[in-house]
Amino acid sequence: MTTSHDSASFPALWLSALLLAAAPVSAAEVAGQGPGPEATAVTPDTHIPADLQALEATIARLESEHGAYSPALPEQLLSLGQALQAAGRHRDAATVLRRGAHLARVSSGLYAGTQLPLLEAEIASLMALADYPAVDQRQTWLHRVQQRALSAGPARARALVRHADWQRLAYLYGIDEEPAHRLADMWELNRQALNELLESEGDRSPRLLMPLRGMLQTQYLISDLQWQGGPGLYDAYQLVDRGPGAQRSAYRRDSFQQGLSLLRAMHELQVGQSGAGAPATVRTLVQLGDWQQWHGEHQEALKTWCRAFAELAGSDTAQARRELDELFSAPVPLPDLPGVSLFAPVPKSPEGDILLEFDVGADGRVTDLLRKDDNSEVSGVAHKLMRKLRRTPFRPRFDPEVGQPVATNNMLWAYDSKQW
Repeated sequence: MTTSHDSASFPALWLSALLLAAAPVSAAEVAGQGPGPEATAVTPDTHIPADLQALEATIARLESEHGAYSPALPEQLLSLGQALQAAGRHRDAATVLRRGAHLARVSSGLYAGTQLPLLEAEIASLMALADYPAVDQRQTWLHRVQQRALSAGPARARALVRHADWQRLAYLYGIDEEPAHRLADMWELNRQALNELLESEGDRSPRLLMPLRGMLQTQYLISDLQWQGGPGLYDAYQLVDRGPGAQRSAYRRDSFQQGLSLLRAMHELQVGQSGAGAPATVRTLVQLGDWQQWHGEHQEALKTWCRAFAELAGSDTAQARRELDELFSAPVPLPDLPGVSLFAPVPKSPEGDILLEFDVGADGRVTDLLRKDDNSEVSGVAHKLMRKLRRTPFRPRFDPEVGQPVATNNMLWAYDSKQW
């Protein structure tokens, strides 16, 4: 992969291919349900602070003087909702904010932009309450309003990316019986955002990294679902029969190529923004190696990682040294990407009732996996974790003296069975 950016449109070669590509698979072709992230605990505060009392008094006065549909009410209801949120009273906040959004529609029109901050704040409270079906409903309406109220450009692109990220969370929370369409929607929304930014800012804008990262997350989620789930995945999730193995290999090959295009575009954008040796640029190069490793391209991954290691090692900055330590001082299970890394079997707490010992070879493969605890009550979870670890590709540890991957023996990881 060249790092030259003399040509003004080099990233466009990768980006145009992504814009022309259809969604990676249709909703009927993927299915499954990821583990739901833990909900945020809500601790209500029954104390009513003075600022809440003052806001409630102002709202009562407006209603008395100008009626229940006073155009000044939405702004006051937004302030009251935010104050309730600060007090941890999210259920009350959601009710107040929904009323404010309704009044904004009455006062200013069905798709008025004035309701956007109210909708966004209401969604934040519903998320705190872990009411994901209600979040989904309000996200759908928020997206509809944003598409009509926001002009084409960075603001609307940012809104598209955020809605795409909700599709990711909805998939992980498993709020649908057949969540496959979430991944197709996630890809398409990020693709729309990419197109908006290309048209408004050109193919060198650093803002392009937002939708590109979202598209890469989508590819990881789809490939984890379809190809990393083991031989029982198709039966367990009633996947549509896509024909013989050659056809399934074609899907995997297409996904691999789309991921390469995404990462090459991201790398070229980082080169143009920060320079070839900048830590952010090198991190994107490491992600390219991770993607190659994830798809079994071990030799190509090794070449990419060695190049990234050399670029960081050639810099004497403190940040480069930190990046080297974080990226290469220990084996890293893949995927190592925010938003999808929860699929990697990393211990989520320092202590646990399941203890596993294993080696990670210089090729990033797990060997000699042994269970070291004797807790028979969690054997089911332990066996599940062991199966997952055996299938998990790693970015191997690198020897800092020679800049080459080396085996790491006798790794000991503890897992809390309740978190798996």
